[in-house]
Amino acid sequence: MGVPAFFRWLSRKYPSIIVNCVEEKAKECNGVKTPIDTSKPNPNEVEFDNLYLDMNGIIHPCTHPEDKPAPKNEDEMMVAIFEYIDRIFNIVRPRRLLYMAIDGVAPRAKINQQRSRRFRASKEGMEAAEEKKKIRQEILAKGGILPPEEVKERFDSNCITPGTEFMDNLAKCLRYYIADRLNTDPGWKNLTVMLSDASAPGEGEHKIMDYIRRQRAQPNHDPNTHHCLSGADADLIMLGLATHEPNFTIIREEFKPNKPRPCALCNQLGHEVKDCQGLPREKQGKHDQFADTLPVSEQEFIFIRLCILREYLERELTMASLPFAFDFERSVDDWVFMCFFVGNDFLPHLPSLEIREGAIDRLVNIYKNVVHKTGGYLTESGFVNLQRVQMIMLTVGEVEDSIFKKRKDDDDNFKRQQKEKKKRMKRDHPSFIPGGQFSPQALGNRSSPQAISNPRQAAFEMRMHDRQNPTTPSPNTSFTSDGSPSPAVGMKRKAEDSDSESEPEPEDNIRLWETGWKQRYYKNKFDVDASDEKFRRKVVQSYVEGLCWVLRYYYQGCASWNWYYPFHYAPFASDFEGIADMPSDFEKGSKPFKPLEQLMGVFPATSGNFLPPTWRKLMTDPESSIIDFYPEDFAIDLNGKKYAWQGVALLPFVDERRLRAALEEVYHDLTPEESRRNSLGGDVLFVGKHHPLCDFIVEQYKTKNTEPVDMPPELCHGIQGKLTLNDNAVLPDQPVVSPVPMLRDLTQNSAVRHTMPRDRGMPGMYANAVLLGSYGTPYARPWMGGQQQIPKLLSNLRPQEAWRGPTPLFPQNPQRTAGAAPLLAWNRMLQSPNQYPPNQYQGLGGPMGYPQRPEDQMDRGRQAYGPGRPYPLPPPSGRYSWN
Repeated sequence: MGVPAFFRWLSRKYPSIIVNCVEEKAKECNGVKTPIDTSKPNPNEVEFDNLYLDMNGIIHPCTHPEDKPAPKNEDEMMVAIFEYIDRIFNIVRPRRLLYMAIDGVAPRAKINQQRSRRFRASKEGMEAAEEKKKIRQEILAKGGILPPEEVKERFDSNCITPGTEFMDNLAKCLRYYIADRLNTDPGWKNLTVMLSDASAPGEGEHKIMDYIRRQRAQPNHDPNTHHCLSGADADLIMLGLATHEPNFTIIREEFKPNKPRPCALCNQLGHEVKDCQGLPREKQGKHDQFADTLPVSEQEFIFIRLCILREYLERELTMASLPFAFDFERSVDDWVFMCFFVGNDFLPHLPSLEIREGAIDRLVNIYKNVVHKTGGYLTESGFVNLQRVQMIMLTVGEVEDSIFKKRKDDDDNFKRQQKEKKKRMKRDHPSFIPGGQFSPQALGNRSSPQAISNPRQAAFEMRMHDRQNPTTPSPNTSFTSDGSPSPAVGMKRKAEDSDSESEPEPEDNIRLWETGWKQRYYKNKFDVDASDEKFRRKVVQSYVEGLCWVLRYYYQGCASWNWYYPFHYAPFASDFEGIADMPSDFEKGSKPFKPLEQLMGVFPATSGNFLPPTWRKLMTDPESSIIDFYPEDFAIDLNGKKYAWQGVALLPFVDERRLRAALEEVYHDLTPEESRRNSLGGDVLFVGKHHPLCDFIVEQYKTKNTEPVDMPPELCHGIQGKLTLNDNAVLPDQPVVSPVPMLRDLTQNSAVRHTMPRDRGMPGMYANAVLLGSYGTPYARPWMGGQQQIPKLLSNLRPQEAWRGPTPLFPQNPQRTAGAAPLLAWNRMLQSPNQYPPNQYQGLGGPMGYPQRPEDQMDRGRQAYGPGRPYPLPPPSGRYSWN
C-alpha cells in the first residue's frame, strides 16, 4: 500500500533522484508492429542486471484502469498484464535475472489493513451504485437525456487476493507468458526468470527483499549488481535503502494528477455524477468523431535513483564531533526507522507527526540534536535500541502542543484563503458567455471556420439576456475594502456570500489545539480515561512492539506471522516514557494463514462468492459463530481528515483462534481443486535452452537424483540455491498449453520450468530471521549497553580490494557496450561549485563512485541515465543544517 504523501515529499526535497525513462517505441509498417530487440544496449545508457516486478502494482491498473476503458473479460486482462510487463522489460532490459513476485498470504499485521481496504471498497461500491441509481431516476423524471444503462457484471477487485480462482489462473497465464518469451524473445535468451505467485506466502516486495538478502549472503555475490525494482508503493524506497546495495533503482509510473474522468451516468467529461444534469451531449469535432473517446495518453515511467538519494542523505545525516565513529550505513538505517513514525502498512502514524507538516525533517533534526545524549545509533541489524528511541520520542512530545496549535492555525488560514478565492472568482466571472456560433473556443481546438448565420438575431438575444441579468453596480452601491460591492443596509446577505454553500465539516470532538486534548483523545478514541496509566502503557507497549516488528520485517524477514497491532489509533509521542525495559520478543515458529483462511479474514460478505459455499455461509448465517466478523455496515472515523478514504474504518479485529475453530467444521467440504488452491507453494525457476543452467537441470531429471543438489553459481550469474526434483517440472520438447484462448499453444517449447519450494530447510519465509544481516554479518541481538561500539560496517569497508570479494564465476554478458567511461549522469551534478562534493570513493571509477569489477571498467563504460527532466541541482548548503 505504501506511505501516503511520502513520495511527493521526497521528490520535492530531493528532486535530482528522479529522471524520465527513455523508452524505445515499436515501429509500425503496413499495420504490423515490429518487435523491439531488447538484446540491444539500453537506450537509457545504463545496463541493469536484475529486474524485480512487484506484480500487484501491475495487476490492479491492468484489470480496472482509471484512465481508459476496462478490459471486457479475464482474457483481455491477462493480455494487458503481458503488454505491461513487456513495456517495463523494454525500458529496463535486465541481463541476468527477472524476478516476478505476486502478493501471497500476508503476515497478520498486514491482514488487518487488507481487511479494512476490502470492506471499505465494498461499502463504497454499494454506496456509489445506490447514488447513481437515485440520481438517474431524478434526472429521467425531470426529462433529462441519459444513455441506456449498460447491464454488465462489475469486476470485483477483491478477487486479487491469494486463494481465488482469478489468482490461480493468473499464475498459469504468467507461466505461459514466461515460457513464450524465453522461446521467442532474444532479450530473454540468457535470462534467469523466477516467478513467486500468490501461493508462496509473503508480500511481493518482501519476497523480493528476502531473495536479495539471501543472495547477498552468498560468498560469490557480486557487489556491483545493478538492481531495478518496479512498483508504485513508496515503501519500496525504504526497502531499497535497507538492502545497502550501492546500485539500486526503482521504476514507477509518473504520477499525473487531475486526469479527466467521465461521468458514470452520461459518459461526458467535466462533471461528476452528483452534478449531472442529463443535458444532451455537445458536438465535438466536425462530424462528432470525438464524442465517445477519452483523452488517452500513454503513461510515462520515471527512474528513482537511490544512489543519488544516498548522496543526499549522506550530506544531511553526517554529524561532526560525535562521541562515537560516524557510520553512514547505520545512519541510513536510523533514517528508515524514523520514517515508520509517519506511517506504514502496519501501524497508524503518531497524531503529532504528519509528512505534509515536515515531520521527517523534524525527526531528523531532533535525532541530530540528541545524538550526543543517546551515545549511539537507534538501530542495529534490524533490532531497536528502545532507550535511545525513548529520548527521541519524548523530545517530540515536548513540542506536541505547539504542533497541534500550528496545525489548527494553518488549517484556518487555508480555509480563509480558499473562501477569498471563491469570492474573487465569483466577482470576476463574466456575467454572460455566448453560446452556439459565438461561443469561445480554446486555442488549438477550433474546428474549420463556419459561416455566421443570422448575426442580428444572435446579437439581440445577447442584449436581452444582459438586460435581464444586470451586474453593473448602481451609483449608490457601497464597496468593501477589497473592491467588492457590499450588501445594502438592512438587507440580508446573499446565500452565495455565506458559508452555506460549502460542505459541512464533521465535528471535531478531540480539538487537539485546546487544553485537555490528551484526555479527550483517549476518551473518544479508546473509551478510557487518560488517567488510566495501565491502559495507556498497554497501547504504548503494543506500538513499541510494532516498531520492533516492522524493522525486523524490513531487515530480516517476518519475525512473527501472528503479531498485529490491536488498536485503531496510535498513542502520543509524550506517552513513550519508560519504554526502554519493554520486551520486544516475538513468538517463534509461527506459520502464515493458508490462502482460503486469509480470504475468510479479509473479505466482506459481499465478496463471499470467491469462497466455497459452506465457507461462505459462515459470513451470512445469523447462527454462525463468527458472524460478528462480517458487519454489514461500519463506522468510518475521519480522525481529523476531510475525505472518507483518509479515515479509519472501525472494524472488529478477527480472532484467529475463533476463525480456525469455525473453519475446522467446513474443511472437509473442500474439493480437490479448492484444496490445491489452499496449499502453500514456492518459487518457480525458468531458463531457456541457451542458458548454461538448462543442461544442468535436464541432467538432474535424466539421472532422477532425488537428493537436493546445489545450483552451481558459475552457471547462473552467481545465483545460488538448491534444486530438488518435482512432478510439476516442464522440460524442453514438452508442449505448453495456452490458458488464454486468443494465444497459441507452445508446441515447440525449449524452456525449462522447475519449482523451488520455499520450505527447503532454509530459515526466512517461515522462520524468524534469514541467515545474514544487511551488512553480510550473522544476525544476533546486539548488546544495547551503549558502551561497546559495533564493528565498522559498509561505509568503512569500501577499499577496492575489500569490495572485490571472491573472483566472479559467472560469464560476461556480450550485450554491454564498450567504450571510454564518461562522467556518469548521476555524478554530473557533483561537478558544480558550492554543491555536494564528489563521493570520496569516486576515484575508484565505478558507478556512483563505487569500485567496479575489472571487466566492467570497460563493459559498463556507457552507464548513465538520460538527461530526463531538467530537474534542479541539489540545494545549496544553506538550505539544510549539516551539523
